[in-house]
Amino acid sequence: QNEKELQDVVKQQEEKMLQLIDKSGEVTRLKGEVSQLKRSLQRAETEAKVLWEELRGQEPKVDAVCVQERVLLRQEVDKLRLLLLEKEDESSLLSNKY
Repeated sequence: QNEKELQDVVKQQEEKMLQLIDKSGEVTRLKGEVSQLKRSLQRAETEAKVLWEELRGQEPKVDAVCVQERVLLRQEVDKLRLLLLEKEDESSLLSNKY
């Protein structure tokens, strides 16, 4: 009887582990979606900043190539800033984990 109880407990623990693994996968997927949405938002904010600066401080004739170049540069800076934040988050999670 003790052996059967032990087997039941082991089976319950295995089921709990499988549930945790499923939830972990979902959390990972959702984190990926959040990260992608953050990047999209950052890109849109960057474009808006550059366009606003150009329109605010320029003559009526705005060089589209110059604006596009500034947008791309801002996007690159923001992407690097986001990567840095992600790495810091990963480092923080790892240090908390261990």
